Amino acid sequence: QVQLVESGGGLVQPGGSLRLSCAASGFIFSNYAMRWYRQAPGKERELVAAIASDGGTTNYADSAKGRFTISRDNARNTVYLQMNSLKPEDTAVYYCNARIVWGNYWGQGTQVTVSS
Repeated sequence: QVQLVESGGGLVQPGGSLRLSCAASGFIFSNYAMRWYRQAPGKERELVAAIASDGGTTNYADSAKGRFTISRDNARNTVYLQMNSLKPEDTAVYYCNARIVWGNYWGQGTQVTVSS
């Protein structure tokens, strides 16, 4: 079955960096675009970044542009989100997402907390 397992979250000070990873299995990873979403307390889940199946095209939310970088390693079935210059407003649970032929799948999420 499809599995998406996020890791790499944690507590970081403002201005710091984190690298999130999402390991995928159960589908042909290299065939599909991948996305990172986040959900802060009391807010709706929002798209942070997306990457095409071959990694050639990326898109970012305005809040992520210039600070976050999405990438993927199709040999490792893994998508990454490098987050730099983190701000308190980046605090959220970050989710990996795959929309494949037979469904829309989410990981369990990884908590990112930006606080001094």
